[in-house]
Amino acid sequence: MARQSAWLPITKKEVETRGWEQLDVIIISGDAYVDHPAFGTAVIGRIIESEGMKVGIIPQPNWRDDLRDFKKFGRPKYFFGVTSGCMDTMVNHYTASKRRRSTDAYTPKGEANFRPDYAVTAYTKILKELYPDVPVLIGGIEASLRRVTHYDYWKNELFPNILTLCGADLLVYGMGEMPLRQIMAAVKEGYQLKDLTHIPQTAYLHPRKAELPMQEQWEDLVLSSHERCLRNKKAFAANFKHIEQESNKVQARRLIQGVADHNLVINPPFPPMTETEIDTSFDLPYTRLPHPKYDKRGAIPAYEMIKFSINMHRGCFGGCSFCTISAHQGKFVASRSEESILKEVDKVTQMPDFKGYISDLGGPSANMYKMKGKVQEICDRCVAPSCIHPVVCHNLDTSHKPMTDLYRKVDANPKVKKAFVSSGIRYDLLVADYNKKNDGSLDEYMDQLVNRHVCGRLKVAPEHTSDETLKTMRKPSFKHFHTFKKKFEQLNKKHGLNQPLIPYFISSHPGSTDEEMANLAAETKEMGFRLEQVQDFTPTPMTVATIIYYTGLHPYTLKPIYTARSKKEKQKQHMFFFWHKRENYTQIKDKLRNMGREDLIEKLLHDKKKAKKREIIKSRSKKRRNK
Repeated sequence: MARQSAWLPITKKEVETRGWEQLDVIIISGDAYVDHPAFGTAVIGRIIESEGMKVGIIPQPNWRDDLRDFKKFGRPKYFFGVTSGCMDTMVNHYTASKRRRSTDAYTPKGEANFRPDYAVTAYTKILKELYPDVPVLIGGIEASLRRVTHYDYWKNELFPNILTLCGADLLVYGMGEMPLRQIMAAVKEGYQLKDLTHIPQTAYLHPRKAELPMQEQWEDLVLSSHERCLRNKKAFAANFKHIEQESNKVQARRLIQGVADHNLVINPPFPPMTETEIDTSFDLPYTRLPHPKYDKRGAIPAYEMIKFSINMHRGCFGGCSFCTISAHQGKFVASRSEESILKEVDKVTQMPDFKGYISDLGGPSANMYKMKGKVQEICDRCVAPSCIHPVVCHNLDTSHKPMTDLYRKVDANPKVKKAFVSSGIRYDLLVADYNKKNDGSLDEYMDQLVNRHVCGRLKVAPEHTSDETLKTMRKPSFKHFHTFKKKFEQLNKKHGLNQPLIPYFISSHPGSTDEEMANLAAETKEMGFRLEQVQDFTPTPMTVATIIYYTGLHPYTLKPIYTARSKKEKQKQHMFFFWHKRENYTQIKDKLRNMGREDLIEKLLHDKKKAKKREIIKSRSKKRRNK
């Protein structure tokens, strides 16, 4: 076991043991402290430490007592850093039906109620009350997705940007390593956070009457103000097109949005991290373990799930309209070097409870490692939110060979029995009639994946069967899933394996009608699937689908799109997934009759095997009677 000093300090005693009288930066986090590169608080803490600064973490402080947790380290020299943790608090706390969750995977024993709703805002307001003159820097997924006027599903309101809500001095959006290093350099030179108006990938508030700070390297794009968005849903929807495009451009514009007596200023993002830059982040001296303070409290479920996993890259160019990955990590994939990944594999194999199985070699989409544009100048001009919808970009290198080679090198490690790919894969990239730029690597990768890297079953996400709804989702036609399924089953047979395919679907997604859900249920039943786990659409800030849900308009066309909004409408769509439950039989039957789809009653509700059995019994009985 590593010495306790190997972790960043989270108690007053640990700070004193290091001989520190004052910390330079104090991080407040909604998660328990796990010193692992998959946990953002650890990454940020280690980066600050690597800059030669004294940093401490206050994980999951009690916000309901006398606030002693917030005071235990006193006043930092430079600033407080605030994050909700690895998840948006409201997604962490509530289901799609707004029921309070009874567990929290980022807390020992999975216990709930160790962080407040809207944690970034709650923590920042407390800090501003206790230390009004100490700057606060906010970041992480919650701050990132709420950086502009946004729809909040849980309050069913349009909120202003999170800086206005919480009173922080500066916001870092996206993956924060690059802006954070510039911020650390600036504060060491004596600058205050409020002075840092030039750093990419940050946002701040500026008095509306004052002239905006000049930044000659960036063009400005003025969005509709928060007040106009409150009055006009169309203006709010139109804003999002610009926000999404500028978030994913190599040479983006600076965004300006008026709110009350201030202007929100969002500086363009950094270019995608280079291999050296992302390696530097992953190669920091993590213990890869939860802080020893939690030993007696119990295991942290989120850590248990990823403790033997390897993250190979960041970013996703899929651009799915319901997904927040590109809004936070960007659409350009930043890949680690083979050397860095294999070095981490070695570290994992040396962990005391490692039994030879790596749980995941993956990323946001597992099979995007090393994929990028062939000609960078074409990517520099691109404004498309997806590189693979409606078609695979002619400039995108979709070779799967780097992944296949890497998987084989991991397999060659004598301490690794199996290395699984548990992250979801983009099946459409493996179908030649969709990804027409097949260089021969697709079949090789697929064979390697099926034979060596599937942990019992393979998860894929077709999401729907209706081409119209899939178009809204920015997903390929379901016909390609049929092709993929056939290919997957052939490879299983080739290798003498029996590994089921587990498809994921979403109900109540904008654009999806009751009839389309009924068709989805009938088609997947015909394919042999009985869907036990399905996801009801949850509107989260910074997605196309959420804009449609709130406004009823597609932000790119400003044309109306049907969306199931009421609880009753959502339940109707969700019900079709569970055609196999007897309690749903009558409701589904009546619903199909009302929509004039009696043809689906036979397909969906009648069990062909049982019917065939009944026919055989009936036939035998008839023969006996005739004798």
